[in-house]
Amino acid sequence: MNPILGYLLPPETANLSALLRDWREDTMTFLRHDLPKLVLVLVGAFVLIRLLRAITRRIASLQEKKLPPGIRTGQVRTLAGVITSVGIFVILFGATLQVLSILGLNLGPLLASAGIAGLAIGFGAQTLVKDVINGFFILLEDQFNIGDVIRVAGVKGTVESMSLRRTTLRDDDGTVHTVPNSEIRIVSNTTRDWSQVILRVTVAYSEPSDRIVQLLKKVGEELRNDSAFAYDMVSDVEVPGIDRLGSGEAEYLVLVKTRPNKQYAVSRELRRRIKQCFQQNNIQAGTPGRLYVVDSGTGTPPL
Repeated sequence: MNPILGYLLPPETANLSALLRDWREDTMTFLRHDLPKLVLVLVGAFVLIRLLRAITRRIASLQEKKLPPGIRTGQVRTLAGVITSVGIFVILFGATLQVLSILGLNLGPLLASAGIAGLAIGFGAQTLVKDVINGFFILLEDQFNIGDVIRVAGVKGTVESMSLRRTTLRDDDGTVHTVPNSEIRIVSNTTRDWSQVILRVTVAYSEPSDRIVQLLKKVGEELRNDSAFAYDMVSDVEVPGIDRLGSGEAEYLVLVKTRPNKQYAVSRELRRRIKQCFQQNNIQAGTPGRLYVVDSGTGTPPL
């Protein structure tokens, strides 16, 4: 502006003209220097988010192809969703800080306030954070699936539902137990891969051992070849022999490996057939009512 005209114009008009001139200079500076940085940050955040989603989607797709369709596939998708959400939050948080810095805002007070608020929220939500973190690793490590029978936090039951925060079990009498994932420290899974039933058959001490072992193996072979139970059994019935000698009785050990949750039906049928076989062959029992299942375990089937 002409200096002579500046003296001739009223003070209000001169101040407004100077203000407009400053705005114009600031706008030009922003368009030349700050706007390209701002666009670069936003485009970079957008590209990173798309890349993160593509990578997690690809990894989840590869894992799903390796797994049979069902519950585990749903867990993989849940994990992919969690990882994507956390990654997007981190990217957006970093991009927001960069944008505020480009706009010339002082981040010191903002970060201090956010730190104090985060500290307060952290103290109030410690259990929730533990639940989510523990739930994440439960899903990641595939410690159990829906339908498995597990023992956790002092309760035992069938897993009906599971999330990042809690696991729901239903025990044998129908009681529903809701267990926070932060309380799950030791998981005892009785239906992973295969289940094993241990039968202890007690007969009179005077009965010939070789004959008893032969009869038990015969019963086991018949059950193994029965089409109604062949699929439920993952190995032949084993009869190691005498497990214990008592006063007037001998206890024989019978082992059978079954598919998960099939051990109960197989053990009941095996006991019925043993009883029928002993009656047909006049085998004298050691003590009435001593034919029972005393334990069951899980493990990995031998190669």
